[in-house]
Amino acid sequence: MTISPQAQALLDRDAKAVAGIEKLRFFPIAIEKGKGSWLTEVGGRKLLDLSSTWTACGLGHGHPKIIEAMVRAAQSPAGAGGLSAVHPDSVGFAEDLLAFTPGEGERRVYFGHSGTDANDVVFRAARQATGKKRIVTFKLGYHGGLGVAMKVSDVHIAAGAEADPDLFLATYPNPFRPHVAGDDPIAASVAASIAEIDRELAKGDVCCLMAEPILSDGGMIIPPKGFLTALQATCRKHGVLLAVDEVKMGLGRAGVMHAFQLDGIVPDIVTFGKLIGGGLPLSAAVAPAWVIDGPAASALLTTAGNPICTAVGRQVMRTLVEEDIPQRSARAGKRFVSGLKELMKDSPVIGDVRAEGLAIGLELVTDKESNTPDRALATKVVYRAFELGAVVHYVGGNVLEITPPLIINDEEIDLAVDILGKAIADAAAGKVSDEAVAPYAGW
Repeated sequence: MTISPQAQALLDRDAKAVAGIEKLRFFPIAIEKGKGSWLTEVGGRKLLDLSSTWTACGLGHGHPKIIEAMVRAAQSPAGAGGLSAVHPDSVGFAEDLLAFTPGEGERRVYFGHSGTDANDVVFRAARQATGKKRIVTFKLGYHGGLGVAMKVSDVHIAAGAEADPDLFLATYPNPFRPHVAGDDPIAASVAASIAEIDRELAKGDVCCLMAEPILSDGGMIIPPKGFLTALQATCRKHGVLLAVDEVKMGLGRAGVMHAFQLDGIVPDIVTFGKLIGGGLPLSAAVAPAWVIDGPAASALLTTAGNPICTAVGRQVMRTLVEEDIPQRSARAGKRFVSGLKELMKDSPVIGDVRAEGLAIGLELVTDKESNTPDRALATKVVYRAFELGAVVHYVGGNVLEITPPLIINDEEIDLAVDILGKAIADAAAGKVSDEAVAPYAGW
């Protein structure tokens, strides 16, 4: 594939101007605009979006209701934040989110710019409120790229980041790769994980346990049914706050409004990001008032709660309900997975296809006997898919993370399956060179 001169010129400018510290690149993409489930490169080539910008654009690009809310708020904005003044959409966003999020007792809403700061504030607030220091998260987990949130994210720690000194990383059960053998290795793995966590919480010094309902960046790992239920019971047994990070997998993505509903639980704390802002920087945490209502001025972001982002956040919640997005996601996911499993039957390198709604993971392996993860193949598959006209990324080293806009239609799903099938076959056949992918290492 030849990159258009216009796209190459923009990529060259990016290389000279934008810091590499914030780049995670899988192929040479330069985007000019987007609409629905499609992106348009500089130069005019169209690409089917199977990432939704890591789920942030989950309602698609240019959703008319989101545009309307954004423009209306921008025409006469009530200042630029909710730090030292209130306005109707900052208060309304918090009220809407409290009604939208299952929970009990008196609760409050923190709003920020990204899932990172929402999670970071939760960890700091839990330590302050409980007087306890230790935090439990999971191996292969991700909760943010700055502060405490980064220091408790194993994805960063494994890459060399400093770990929080009071962190315990628990084992997340993976049905495709159980970590305990036996007649029923999946059940045994769940039991072992819960026992491990029970031992840590019994020490009495844990302020908070945070879990992802689907371990996305660690490899799109969908836990066995009952794991989150057992996890909540263990936290309650020891009086430990259970926080669920819904930043990436929540808000209809998993075929239910909140991904924790897959296991029928109601966490103490829930964090939101990405899709809640409809593509704009907005995040939130819903937590018990005794945890997050103070001390005053201990989590300051000048433009957090700004009228444009909060107006969009309110519209996102309305749209999720009015357009029955969770049900649409569940139905679309079934069609997508059916197509991918047909590919799996004839492919020697597709080890597993797993999904809840439109949170889909396709695991690439060297062969189906050993199920050895094939990172090199994943790198080449996402590159080849880009050449063929689709945007998809990999996570966990060897798993395609397929998270298209939740408004994707049947024709687009079928096209996506065709492109992914060809990309996998071509990459496995050696049609993507090491030299082509060398500048785009991804994770």
